Amino acid sequence: MARIVVISTGGTIASRWQGSGFAADADGNEVIATAPLPEDISVELVDLFSVNSPRLTTAHQLTLLRTVHEVLADPGVDGIVVTHGTDTLEESAFLVDLHHHDPRSVVFTGSQRPMGTADGDGPGNLYDALLTAANTRGLGVLIAFAGRVHAARGTVKTEAVALDAFADPSKELLGKIGFGKVTILRAPQRPVPLPLPAMPQLPPRVDVVLHHTDGDPVLLNAALAAGARGVVLVGTGAGNATPEIVDAVRAAVERGVLVALTTRVMAGPVTEIYTHGGAVDLVAAGAVPTGTLRAGQARIAVLSALLATDNTAEQARLLRVALGEPGAVLVEA
Repeated sequence: MARIVVISTGGTIASRWQGSGFAADADGNEVIATAPLPEDISVELVDLFSVNSPRLTTAHQLTLLRTVHEVLADPGVDGIVVTHGTDTLEESAFLVDLHHHDPRSVVFTGSQRPMGTADGDGPGNLYDALLTAANTRGLGVLIAFAGRVHAARGTVKTEAVALDAFADPSKELLGKIGFGKVTILRAPQRPVPLPLPAMPQLPPRVDVVLHHTDGDPVLLNAALAAGARGVVLVGTGAGNATPEIVDAVRAAVERGVLVALTTRVMAGPVTEIYTHGGAVDLVAAGAVPTGTLRAGQARIAVLSALLATDNTAEQARLLRVALGEPGAVLVEA
């Protein structure tokens, strides 16, 4: 019998009506009680917290990360399921994946509809996540949702309210769940896991700045003035901005700020094609291109690099490792 530990953190799957809207207030036992359990699986619970995922902080996420490692220190555990709000699930799952060095699966899931609704998707998603945790190994951190299995890396929330809420727009589907079976369709690539970070009293500030028509360096400079040690610049197209923003990025990097470059376009990699403020110039100024990772996960990669060391050169190297750049050693399932 597979022994699976469920770590409950809140989200819609733990939400009930509060008089004006829904909010997470159910504990983990109540969440587990909504779902049928797959045969030959025993479930244990770590009731970590119950919050709406937009309210999560770095401290919450690092607590979750350390809890995962503590649970996996028990060799008798066969896998982990994390129930989580969908709004920031992609960020927490990616953080855990960056530091996951164990062949046992950690599977994130949640729901788009609150608990107790007649058409709720939480029970089915939890059932599928338990099945996936018990029947997969060597794939890193996964997301099980709406009958699909996704790799944490690159997967984002693509639907605000529809049930099939997650996808990696730049890659093919990782797997499917149906009729009590998990089918894996491809092997994900993952960089060498980063060491487990410390729990700082004050985590480093990492901000996200979006470029747009009429965009200027004001918000980027405001982030720096607020104490940001890392910035994710969300460019247009393949990762483009303006010469003025290039100058601001160069000045930030010279001050020791770690700058990552992503794009607001849904799919495809950041690519050095254009000058006059484009990705060619931004990368030359010191911004690190994030490939197909989008803003939320790019921010987590920057955060992990900052948590690992105070050395700016080493931070940039670790960011590139986290991004799986060519030259970084990859672990393939």
